[in-house]
Amino acid sequence: MVKVVQLDNPVLRQKAREVAPEEIGTPQLNKIIDDMKKAMDACYDGVAIAAPQIGKSLRIFMVSPKAFIPPDEEITDEKLKKFKHLIFINPKITKLSTKTVRLDEGCLSVRGIFGKIRRSEKATIEAIDETGKKISRGASGLLAEIFQHETDHLDGILFVDKATDLYQLTQENEVPEKKSKNK
Repeated sequence: MVKVVQLDNPVLRQKAREVAPEEIGTPQLNKIIDDMKKAMDACYDGVAIAAPQIGKSLRIFMVSPKAFIPPDEEITDEKLKKFKHLIFINPKITKLSTKTVRLDEGCLSVRGIFGKIRRSEKATIEAIDETGKKISRGASGLLAEIFQHETDHLDGILFVDKATDLYQLTQENEVPEKKSKNK
């Protein structure tokens, strides 16, 4: 089973390479995408993952169907079947709103650490999907946050590099232990 790599893995700090057009649809790339899906779906709290998070320095990220279920609703298999995993290959953010929001953010590669981060409220992204089709998608809310967080991953940037008011959760539902960010 493929595991999500953690903060100390140097691949997370590299700028990922673009996927060549001839690689799209190959068994090798499809396996990487499948491994990303398995690694993310194995994490109960995972809503997106970038290829570097499974040790592959490629410009690919994926959004889980969990990202489309409102946070106040229970995640069930029936609800998950209504959505599919979205694949973004060689993504480029083409537009960010000037209005920003301050959000709590975490990361599968920085387990247990959360912090406040300022992100644009809306984002538009262009990419290629797993079939080789060019796609463009605008988003607000959680999906806009995901676009920004995951493209940061592809540039070797982790949310802890930008976040303030970092805190650690050692067990689920535990009162957070505040940590100050060193700049």
